[in-house]
Amino acid sequence: MFSIKNTPLYNLYLYFNLYKIYSKVKSLGISGIEAFNVTVECDISGGLPRFDVVGLPDTTVKESRERVRSSIKNCKLNFPVSRITVNIAPADIKKEGAIFDLPVFIAILKSSEQIKENIDDYAFLGELSLDGEIRKASGILPMIMAAKEYNIKKVFVPFQNAYEGSVVDGVDVLPAKNVMDVLAHIKGEKVIESVKYDFDAEEETKYSVDFSDVKGQDQAKRALEIAAAGGHNCLLIGPPGSGKSMLAKRLPTILPDMTFEERLETSKVYSIAGKIPSGKSLVTKRPFRSPHHTVSAQALTGGGANPKPGEISLAHNGVMFMDEFPEFDRRAKESLRQPLEDGVVTVSRAAGTFTYPSSIMLVAAMNPCPCGYFGHPTRQCTCSPAAKKRYQDKVSGPLLDRIDIHVEVAPVEYNELSDNNEGEKSRDIKKRVDKARAVQQKRFAGTGITCNAKMTPKMTKECCVLSEEADELLHESFDNFSMSARAYDKVLRLARTIADLADSEEIKLEHIAEALQFRALDRKYWEV
Repeated sequence: MFSIKNTPLYNLYLYFNLYKIYSKVKSLGISGIEAFNVTVECDISGGLPRFDVVGLPDTTVKESRERVRSSIKNCKLNFPVSRITVNIAPADIKKEGAIFDLPVFIAILKSSEQIKENIDDYAFLGELSLDGEIRKASGILPMIMAAKEYNIKKVFVPFQNAYEGSVVDGVDVLPAKNVMDVLAHIKGEKVIESVKYDFDAEEETKYSVDFSDVKGQDQAKRALEIAAAGGHNCLLIGPPGSGKSMLAKRLPTILPDMTFEERLETSKVYSIAGKIPSGKSLVTKRPFRSPHHTVSAQALTGGGANPKPGEISLAHNGVMFMDEFPEFDRRAKESLRQPLEDGVVTVSRAAGTFTYPSSIMLVAAMNPCPCGYFGHPTRQCTCSPAAKKRYQDKVSGPLLDRIDIHVEVAPVEYNELSDNNEGEKSRDIKKRVDKARAVQQKRFAGTGITCNAKMTPKMTKECCVLSEEADELLHESFDNFSMSARAYDKVLRLARTIADLADSEEIKLEHIAEALQFRALDRKYWEV
């Protein structure tokens, strides 16, 4: 009797219906600023040749099919002529970027038994070129941090991102230039040495600018010293050429050095934005961001089709300088209100809701009027009262209320400019700032608060103990100036910082008086 078994037709039936090989590969993804665990599954089965990628991939992830196919072919490996299904789990989170190229590549080789070794201890991250080169990627640092949480011991990363992930203890970061290096390591043919962060090799923070460069402007320097000591926002008002930008650019030179935790937080943001330079592990200098006044609200807050941190988040733990403040789009200016109050930016898009950190010091600079010479001692203002009001009204009351220090930057006199005596250096000012911050760290130990400007209303009440004379002056000023509750709290916090600089436990009359002085310009220019 004739039997179909062992015939070519029967073998073809087995190939199309019974031939199935499955594999799983570990990887990681980014959602907002946080990373999540990803499993790349690959199934090779009989059927007409086809390559599908599922698991809610975006266009870039879908295009990985062609990059992976070409990489396998150009590396002289075998691409299975079968039905290939790749699932990037979890399926309910959208996958973005080309970072999944490498895990998809490995999953296919594992399923087709070109990799026989156990790879359960590894995770894979990286975009592939068509010849198998592994290209630099964004978001490596938060993904390595997540790998530690998920108990992943070894992670392959692009060679250019090696130092970025090395700061995380307990995870071996394996930098690879191409896929053949990865395969050689897995098979034990050529070991890739893991990269470790060297704390002792950290470079001392150096700046090319110094406060000694600024001639005169003693009051403005004092205001910025107070701002640095307490983390307060500051508004500089003065005519063109008075030195507002020069002062603001030197503010980072007197700020306290970043702690390791602050460096890690800031570096996470820069990692996601793809702004950590190759060969660098962490952002070690406090950021100084100075967006142009034509910047959009979205560019400030972040977001987009593939959400990324905006300028506010890129200034996290540093300074954001907004020159020509009234000229910024109203929506852009008003978008600052919530981040300045809460220290975070929340962006809602169709893809989901994302929260980015935004603990910043805002330094805004503006002219007193459109021509810039209102109140100038020697030059005549040419603006009409209506024009001045329209210009000044571009800065709303609620936003003005969130800026602790308002200081007038007067024109510099000739004798000050021609004086050859060097002004006070940044390092000397920084010593006083560091001393005041040390007092605050001790005061707020265990609370998560880092400076006076971040105090809660309850803390403000507990920590801002006024002398009898200081209380009387504040009471009188509150009634005369019609202060809001927010303005009242900010005066107290500002006075607390001034007292810390003076090494005083109690807030005295002179401390309140100086704090009120830095809240007086809104009455001069805005008449409120």
